[in-house]
Amino acid sequence: MPHLAFFLASFSWNFGLGMTYMVVPLYAHSQGLTGVEIGMLFSMPVFGQVVFNLLGGAWTDRVGGRRIMLASCWLLSGGAVGLSFAQGFWMLFAGQFLLVLARATYWPATWALASEMPGVRSVQLGRLNSTTNLGQIAGTACAGFILAAAGYTPSFLTLAAMGFAGFVFGLTSREAPRRAGHARRLFAGYAELLRMRIMFYAMLCAYLSALPFSLSFSFYPLLLRDYGFTEQASGLIIALRAVGAIGAGLLLARFVKSGPASLSPVVAGVSVALSVGLLPLVNHAAPIAAWMLVAGVGSSLMTLYFQIMMSEISSQAQRGSALALGGLGWGMSHLTTPLAMGWLSDSVGVASGFYVLGAFALVWTIAIAALRGWVFAVTTRAGRT
Repeated sequence: MPHLAFFLASFSWNFGLGMTYMVVPLYAHSQGLTGVEIGMLFSMPVFGQVVFNLLGGAWTDRVGGRRIMLASCWLLSGGAVGLSFAQGFWMLFAGQFLLVLARATYWPATWALASEMPGVRSVQLGRLNSTTNLGQIAGTACAGFILAAAGYTPSFLTLAAMGFAGFVFGLTSREAPRRAGHARRLFAGYAELLRMRIMFYAMLCAYLSALPFSLSFSFYPLLLRDYGFTEQASGLIIALRAVGAIGAGLLLARFVKSGPASLSPVVAGVSVALSVGLLPLVNHAAPIAAWMLVAGVGSSLMTLYFQIMMSEISSQAQRGSALALGGLGWGMSHLTTPLAMGWLSDSVGVASGFYVLGAFALVWTIAIAALRGWVFAVTTRAGRT
């Protein structure tokens, strides 16, 4: 299979990422951090993610996505090693900051690489998203068992090893030849892209697509702990979000289209809103697992939608910048969601916080539905679609 090394690198990197969903929030809670402190731990480093997300996109256009992906693997391993020694909020913050930088550089690089592969773009992006979610399933599920059997330090060291494995596989991966062109300033592509209103619409879509993702590495584990689930059971349940995303990426990718007539963002947004808002309603594994699957499907559909939209409006020379700029919505979700949930969990409880967040996601979806015709009409008249 062409590009097998690239997909193996993506699987390994996301295996490590999936482990962080379970290990980091539970480790922070075990050290006595409050809900607000845990929210800050996951949100405040995102200020750095916003900057490095833009840097990663610009450098992807300058030097290619493969090199940026390899750097991201080292950041993931470094953050894991640092967390294995962390004691107290600020040491945890330093390790988490490296993990956030790893995410910031990884996503625009790999999205750009997949969008440039031969074949149908939506299918290749769907395969990438399915591979990353498969890695997250394995990592999240295994983290629960490693935690129960060996504790936190072996869990963090396993995470670091998966980052290194991603680097090794990435070394043998291939990248499409970059077209020759005149050298531009590092951030030159952003000025042109920011004049397009569709970029801000893409950020809205990316924000909603990242909402279940933001909850997976912050407050899903804490909700399940409050409901009495063990680490092993929590890991398996949270992994179901990625199972739903795999199904969407493999089975529905061909049907996801951009444009004002597409219902993909509306269907995806409603799925995310309902899955977040109704998940705590019944404290039983079956309905919680079902809503996790729905969250994965909705999140994956929305991610594919904005990835395809950004790939269609950008050239190869600015693909990384376009995906990084549209993907700022992910960073904003990672910044605001844990902070909001941390405040809500301390004020009204974790379960009630999910109800509030679900209602917010539904309002966000209505805004996306209302804006799509206007945004694409403006883009079409400007001759950019």
